[in-house]
Amino acid sequence: MICAVVLAAGQSRRMGCQKLLLPWEAQTVIGRVVSEVLRSVVSDVFVVVGSDQSGVAEALAGCPVTLVTNPVPDCDMLGSVRCGLRALPEGCEGVLVVLGDQPMLQSDLIDDLVRAFQAFGRAIVVPSHEGRRGHPLLLSAQFLDEVLTQYDGIGLCGLLQAHPDDVLELGIATSEVLADVDVPEDYQRELAKLTGQVQPRCDSDSSP
Repeated sequence: MICAVVLAAGQSRRMGCQKLLLPWEAQTVIGRVVSEVLRSVVSDVFVVVGSDQSGVAEALAGCPVTLVTNPVPDCDMLGSVRCGLRALPEGCEGVLVVLGDQPMLQSDLIDDLVRAFQAFGRAIVVPSHEGRRGHPLLLSAQFLDEVLTQYDGIGLCGLLQAHPDDVLELGIATSEVLADVDVPEDYQRELAKLTGQVQPRCDSDSSP
């Protein structure tokens, strides 16, 4: 069984508003990401939320996911990863760690990562484009205790550096595995790829 941990606890300070609730086609950014994860072969899906829990919960209403609250949303990404890992049920063989602000994510990519994880016997699978590693990444449950207790300050990059022989880089033809939306320019860039149109920017005064 492969489980997914979707990271959705960030404060979105650089965006000027809650980026996960920005519109994306007929959904929100987080809604699109979660819907693609749910369309994949992944089993249980856990979404780590922070201070904007109510907004994210509303955006995901009706989705068969488990919300996990990060009580310290100002911590780094590793803190949210750990919250998700602690919530996993018994029997997870692997964990897909997904960025909540990567709306170009496709379920086909997730399925490819899972197939590679199962077929090649590597404990960590990460997509890459032109030599650069991206997201999401899939790691074996054998590393859970290690991630829960190590790599403060460097995050999951530390895990990959510590176990280079266990890492399989899955080459991806498109650059979308490298793209997330941290600032307004990122959001406009990704929307332009999707629709060919530029959308209104966030109103910074409406930041939660």
